[in-house]
Amino acid sequence: MKRTIASLLMSSALSLAAFDAMAAEKVTLQLKWVTQAQFAGYYVAKDKGFYEAEGLDVEIKPGGPDIAPPQVIAGGGADVVVDWMPSALATREKGVALVNIAQPFKKSGMMLTCLKESGVATPADFKSKTLGVWFFGNEYPFLSWMSQLGLKTDGGPDGVTVLKQGFNVDPLIQKQAACISTMTYNEYGQVLDAGIKPEDLVTFKYEDQGVATLEDGLYVLEDKLKDPAFKEKMVKFVRASMKGWKYAEEHVDEAAGIVLENDATGAQTEEHQKRMMGEIAKLTAGSNGALDEADYTRTVASLMKGGSDPVITKEPAGAWTHEITDAALK
Repeated sequence: MKRTIASLLMSSALSLAAFDAMAAEKVTLQLKWVTQAQFAGYYVAKDKGFYEAEGLDVEIKPGGPDIAPPQVIAGGGADVVVDWMPSALATREKGVALVNIAQPFKKSGMMLTCLKESGVATPADFKSKTLGVWFFGNEYPFLSWMSQLGLKTDGGPDGVTVLKQGFNVDPLIQKQAACISTMTYNEYGQVLDAGIKPEDLVTFKYEDQGVATLEDGLYVLEDKLKDPAFKEKMVKFVRASMKGWKYAEEHVDEAAGIVLENDATGAQTEEHQKRMMGEIAKLTAGSNGALDEADYTRTVASLMKGGSDPVITKEPAGAWTHEITDAALK
């Protein structure tokens, strides 16, 4: 009799667990890059049960050098993606109607890092120099800035030579470029780790140069927002994600540890992730997830200042909504 009761209880528990798993709404999130503290808020939200509390079963798909989030979502491989706004707006103009539903990152971490010995002291010194640039959608802020400086990017004497930079700092270390693209939270630290001292470097933060554009927002396909059930699912997702981000800001070391636990490659180190999380917290600070319209307007204005070669050619319409965050933040 005891065995029968135990068996029934176990069977009921398993059935309940199976029901809960079936009841949970699935959400697939495509990251912009590999598993690292840049995306800590999402990993924290999953680890701490914030998604589960909202009835969500969230799959977090790491990115990589050959993964473009807009292509993934356009092909049905994700419900929501992390992308930079320049890439998202350029993609929208090309026909893939991405919509920003939340903006966890308030500030830009992008900058050009230059060797002082190259003779670059101000942006005016970029002329005739070789500059390392990331592509796969990351080039848009750079191209917009060069256009505003009146510098062509075709390698001519009155412009700059663009070196298609891999996602590393080798071109600077090997002196193949005077400056390279870096993020405050990642590659700049790699340059220092390579033995180059801060006093031997000159950095130009996009924020300081007045050409910063919004990074790491959450985007979905416009057509999907016509479905009330999908909208409600995104409200839950954004609410839980922002809980994750605020927790990560306040618990930097713990957040870095959670990221490491989710790094299937084993490539990340504790020291690097803690340093990265500390810098990331500076970029998400001040954001409750709702897109600041002034930041959006500044980003659009910057992207349209490209003269004969702007990143986007017209003012976007319907490229963002507060509908999701308004509901999530109630």
